Amino acid sequence: MPASRTGRPPARRAGRPAAAGAPRDNPVRRLYLRAQKAWDRPLTAYYLILGGSLLITVLGLVMVYSASQITALQLSLPGSYFFRKQFLAALIGGVLLFAASRMPVKLHRALAYPILAGAVFLMVLVQVPGIGLSVNGNQNWISLGGSFQIQPSEFGKLALVLWGADLLARKQDRRLLTQWKHMLVPLVPAAFMLLGLIMLGGDMGTAIILTAILFGLLWLAGAPTRLFVGVLSVALAIGFLLIKTSPNRMSRLACIGATEPGPHDTCWQAVHGIYALASGGLFGSGLGASVEKWGQLPEAHTDFIFAITGEELGLAGTLSVLALFAALGYAGIRVAGRTEDPFVRYAAGGVTTWITAQAVINIGAVLGLLPIAGVPLPLFSYGGSALLPTMFAIGLLIAFARDDPAARAALAMRQPRFGRKRGAVRESARAAGPRRWNTMRRRASAARSSGER
Repeated sequence: MPASRTGRPPARRAGRPAAAGAPRDNPVRRLYLRAQKAWDRPLTAYYLILGGSLLITVLGLVMVYSASQITALQLSLPGSYFFRKQFLAALIGGVLLFAASRMPVKLHRALAYPILAGAVFLMVLVQVPGIGLSVNGNQNWISLGGSFQIQPSEFGKLALVLWGADLLARKQDRRLLTQWKHMLVPLVPAAFMLLGLIMLGGDMGTAIILTAILFGLLWLAGAPTRLFVGVLSVALAIGFLLIKTSPNRMSRLACIGATEPGPHDTCWQAVHGIYALASGGLFGSGLGASVEKWGQLPEAHTDFIFAITGEELGLAGTLSVLALFAALGYAGIRVAGRTEDPFVRYAAGGVTTWITAQAVINIGAVLGLLPIAGVPLPLFSYGGSALLPTMFAIGLLIAFARDDPAARAALAMRQPRFGRKRGAVRESARAAGPRRWNTMRRRASAARSSGER
């Protein structure tokens, strides 16, 4: 440092930064970067699926208890009748969730054909006189004795996901999915067989969910656009014919956006669902203080439980439910996108499509944006037949999220086994390297021209 003329070192100027124009430490950006880092951790999807599904189930139990009391008393039953049945189904579903989350992928694939065969057998039994039961005009139930019933079509969703994922994974391993006939056969005929058995009982809502699962699997398999549009056109034509020939379905279609019950109260349920949401306000009237559940809103604890949630918990409660389903859907997409196993990709994508589509259809009907399809809100509405296969499917997602190599290494670091040092676990995690994102759709073969998409 050169000295000054007086022999003293030059005085340093204070108050100026070392580098002009350097960005200041922004707390908002620091918080954003920290949240982004936490969001990209290997166990994020695992915790989102586990925590989100449990929160939805617990909140659903609370709302079932609140929404079903008046209905139970009107039927001369104890006020907690429906809650006790739903709580028992949740306990059994919890066992199924835990079992599915601990099963290896090979066992899941081995269960695909038995579950499909069992679902088809039960759906055939539904149509046998004296065995099948009719509920609300739909013959899709089998009595198990006493007050317990089962709806086999709900298990058909799980069967289609597992069997379809195993079928497409085996064909992809043999490089057969580049041919359209191998992509469609026997997946589409088997799905149409399930749809036919369901429509024999008149349950078009469940048929729509099965159709969404089918298209989700075809999209994940990389179906060409013309093939995708062709199958979709056939499904839409069949759906239009079924709606056009049914006065009940036509009346439901006419109730979209209705604000008055209309002649003969054909839109009574749709309108009172809107009334329940509108009267809830920002924070609701309070848990248990719903007015619409006192006989005004039909199916308050099943198909329209979201409306009672809006009335009692307000906009804050409904947005919380939507956020939980959005987190669950994102986690499912993340699991399907990061895996290298084709079966895991198809199964995780199928389960995510199933839960997301069913939630959208149910909530859209309550909001008056879609026709009332009669499907429950997954993990939330009353109904053991819908809860059990859904919780098993959530267990599948948990198992797939745990099976990721980076997630396995992170879990091993948090819970080291006896005789295994943390240093060895860190070395294995470091050796695994960063996980790269994979597209959910199967990469097109080099031989396929870009014009086919």
